[in-house]
Amino acid sequence: MTYRPIAEYLPHRPPMVLLDRIVEVAEAHVVCEVALKVDSPFCDGAAVPGWVGIEYMAQTVGVLAGWRALEKGLPVRIGFLVGTRHYRCHAPQFRAGSVLRITADEELSSDGGVVAMRCAVRDADAAADAVLAEAALLVFQPDDLEAYLRQISVSRAGVQA
Repeated sequence: MTYRPIAEYLPHRPPMVLLDRIVEVAEAHVVCEVALKVDSPFCDGAAVPGWVGIEYMAQTVGVLAGWRALEKGLPVRIGFLVGTRHYRCHAPQFRAGSVLRITADEELSSDGGVVAMRCAVRDADAAADAVLAEAALLVFQPDDLEAYLRQISVSRAGVQA
């Protein structure tokens, strides 16, 4: 299947679009890839720190949300990474020259826009398909961003008073 350029599925703009392409996407599953180069964001010329894997996962989840929206003829919306459980990075860094394959699978969703995702980062070129990083992400996408931000603003004003 042919997909749009990955930036069309995300509310991000370069240079913060960290992923390169969609490998596959379905209603509750998405696989994306990024080819790490010496000039990739967060790369020190040799490698990207392992903690960046969380952002690769979050953007992969964002691609799934964007794909769902575009399939329905709706605009791509902003979402929030609410939390990360059990982030395990089995490699302290991801080396330049490698291709990472990031998967995200929906585990649970609510009517309020909260979704739990199981994510993993793998070396796409490794024969063993070893997991380099894994986590459970909790994400939130409000139906009405402006109303949500107003609500937060009012709540914070009440706390500060």
